[in-house]
Amino acid sequence: IIKRGAISFGADPSEIKEKLKDPYWRRALISVVKGLAYFGVRKPFVPGAPFLVVWDVTYSCNLRCKHCYANAGRPWPDELSTEEAKRVIDILDRAGVVAIAWSGGEPLVRPDIYELSKYASDKGMYVAMATNGTLIDEKTADRLKDSGVRFLQISLDGLDPRTHDEFRGISGAWKRTVEGIRTAVRKGFFVNVATTVTRYNLKQIPELIKFCDSLGVQWFMMYNFVPTGRGIFIKEEDISPEEREELLKLLWNLLKERRMRVQVLSTAPQFARVALEGRGEEIVLPTHFYNAHLGSKLESLADFIGGCGAGRFYIGLWPNGDVRPCVFFPMKIGNILEIGDGFDAWWRTNPVLNDLRNKDELQEPCGSCPFRYVCGGCRARAYGYFGDYMAPDPGCILAARPIELTRKT
Repeated sequence: IIKRGAISFGADPSEIKEKLKDPYWRRALISVVKGLAYFGVRKPFVPGAPFLVVWDVTYSCNLRCKHCYANAGRPWPDELSTEEAKRVIDILDRAGVVAIAWSGGEPLVRPDIYELSKYASDKGMYVAMATNGTLIDEKTADRLKDSGVRFLQISLDGLDPRTHDEFRGISGAWKRTVEGIRTAVRKGFFVNVATTVTRYNLKQIPELIKFCDSLGVQWFMMYNFVPTGRGIFIKEEDISPEEREELLKLLWNLLKERRMRVQVLSTAPQFARVALEGRGEEIVLPTHFYNAHLGSKLESLADFIGGCGAGRFYIGLWPNGDVRPCVFFPMKIGNILEIGDGFDAWWRTNPVLNDLRNKDELQEPCGSCPFRYVCGGCRARAYGYFGDYMAPDPGCILAARPIELTRKT
């Protein structure tokens, strides 16, 4: 099986065998097999458990970002205790979840974050963290390393202090964040710089990517603006479909040219469509997790692995254990402690998750779009703008004109 798979993907069988020594790869493979057993061969593919759980472990935060989906600042009164959080990790471990990403709020202000990280890491789970980076110094970086955290996503929303600090609500944040990025790179973390693109910083993105490359980070992730949390108050700062299209084409050209070490990714599902439209002999399919390099014979795989991953490749947790399809969805679909060891059945049967997985039932124009499997639009943006997660994504240039006509009739 390994040999045949390697030939199909143009890989060395020994390389695949080496990868499978990694517990994360083994977890992922088991989840793929479970997904085939549970859901069959379908477009897009659904694994047997989410590969990633993004867990807002606290809503306490030291910044006041204008776009914060969590409206973070103070902790919730019912945030899970250390022991309750460990019970959640046990549930996710038994379900076969590959990775946990701490988020918030600012996860580094939670005192037991190192204990929780080590607990998850010791169970063989990949541990990541989304942080604003302002609290990462030498000592903190060493503690994170020792606790098993391997991946740091650090938010940087401007090329200069004025842009970033205005958006993040605290003077001096840019300097501390950049220092945190440099420390994380020096300490050997896999570092992803995340930027939410708005009118505040749109024109800075090309130079910001170059700056991130100079810092030595591995990834630059362009995040969609989603009007939820405090973001509902700055909807007018969202970029237009035309601006998004031009930006995605720019990102695609940077990815294709490979002139920089940094890999460019985006949470905008439309990035995959832009990549397929500009493909050559080798197809690079951008996804939320990585840029998949596919030979021309494997182009059909794009329909299985592409598109919005909410409720499919990942889910989100609130600080009290409530579950949502994605951290940008203000919609409770269960509580992880109540779901418990019934996670497999819940994952297979939850109606909201199954809605999100069915791209053929999306409202027009997304439902009949030829790119619905590789893209399908951002479901959180659809919910944020229209109150319906099956509505079209207004940020897509292919959907913008039909939406405009619908509004006028």
